[in-house]
Order: sequence, then structure tokens, then C-alpha cells
Amino acid sequence: MFVVLDTNHFTELALGSRLGERLRERIEAKGADVFSCIVAAEESLQGWIAFVRKHRSAREQVEGYARLQSCIQALAKLTILPFDWQAADTFNKLQERERRAGTMDLKIAAICIVHDATLLTRNVNDFRELDGLRVENWLD
Repeated sequence: MFVVLDTNHFTELALGSRLGERLRERIEAKGADVFSCIVAAEESLQGWIAFVRKHRSAREQVEGYARLQSCIQALAKLTILPFDWQAADTFNKLQERERRAGTMDLKIAAICIVHDATLLTRNVNDFRELDGLRVENWLD
């Protein structure tokens, strides 16, 4: 089984939270090949960078930098699928049909469709209606 982690699944796995440990167990039990994509990586990195920038004192930034470093280290262990020409074309087609879905979600969906991968996300309802996309939630 070939799965791509949405940002919420990646974050839990990278942080090693209780939910992340449950996710790790399901991955092992299913023998899944796990990937990330560049768009989920972008969202994760931007989130921790924003956290650091929001806090002015160095002491308040320590947690943000620690989480940013954990995020980078976790990404380094995964193959990161690109947003390439095929994904861009698929994204454009999805965007024409799906006006309600967000841009980043559609880009992640496009990458998964191009690679015929199952997307692991907590936001199943946001992705369920997209043609050609398989979606599962392994956190809850």
C-alpha cells in the first residue's frame, strides 16, 4: 500500500505524539510505503517558522525551533513527492471542478492522484468528493 501523509498525519508522526504512535503502528501493521509531498512539507515548515517569528524573546522561540528541527529531521527520513508538471495539470483540472476545496488541499490531492496513492488525512470530508482520490484517516 502506497500512502501520502497530509500535514496533520505528518505532524503527529513527526512529533511522536500518542496519535503519531498509533499511526506508526497502523503503518507497520499494513506494511504501508509512506511518503510525504512537497506541499505538506511546505505547510509544516511554514507553520513552525511562523511560530518562531511570532515570539520575540529567544527563550519563547526555543520550542518553535525544536519543533522546526524535528520537522526537518522527520522529512529527511521520507521520500517527498514533487509538485511537478503532471501534478500541476491535475491540480488545474481539480480546481476547475472543485471551487470549495482550498488550493493547498487540491495540490496535495493532485500529487496523490498522479502517483495513485492513498492520502492519509484527518480532513476526509475535504477530500472525499475528489474524483480519482482515495482517502483514509489513520489517526482516529
